[in-house]
Amino acid sequence: MPGPRTRHAHATETRELILTTAERLFAEHGVAAVSNRQISEAAGQANNFAVGYHFGTKTDLVAAIVRRHAPEIERRRVDLLKAIQRSEALRDWLGCLVLPSTEHLASLGNPSWYARFIAQATTDPALRQIVIDETSASPSMRAVSEGLMRLMPVLPADVIAERADMSRHLIVHVCAERERALQEGTTTPRATWEGAAVGLIDALAGLWQAPFTPTR
Repeated sequence: MPGPRTRHAHATETRELILTTAERLFAEHGVAAVSNRQISEAAGQANNFAVGYHFGTKTDLVAAIVRRHAPEIERRRVDLLKAIQRSEALRDWLGCLVLPSTEHLASLGNPSWYARFIAQATTDPALRQIVIDETSASPSMRAVSEGLMRLMPVLPADVIAERADMSRHLIVHVCAERERALQEGTTTPRATWEGAAVGLIDALAGLWQAPFTPTR
């Protein structure tokens, strides 16, 4: 009979397998289109209730996938913040938004599914805010936001909110499209994830420094 340590190792292995499988299926088909039963079957689990047993609801599973990647992305952002200190260059701070994700995606190799998973999850009305909260509430992200606000042009609050939303969409979906193209072997606008990050930073710098037109 297996001991407690063996059972714990087996449970950990099962959880990791379920997370990997769910991330791929959600990325390929969308969160709403994939059931817990399908994830269990694809992960080779004889028990069709394995996902619920290990994670609870589908919402809990989505949050667990985000949290699986979050520490590495957070570590990269903390390192970048230490490197730029009190930089007055807007591009340095925009880099803290972009580079932690693009560097993490590069480290995953090809194929990867995390960028497409995030794109799918943030377009699901039931999950959007949960994913945004999980990815934006860290201390490093708050520090980046404060640094950016210090260097941004003076803009009305509603314009800032609008451009922040645009920025998030741009980063999420450019990364997702690149990840998809890499897996399919089709041409990408930039040869590397490093190049893709440069393009994103260029676009974000233009977005935030663009003039705004008041409307009624």
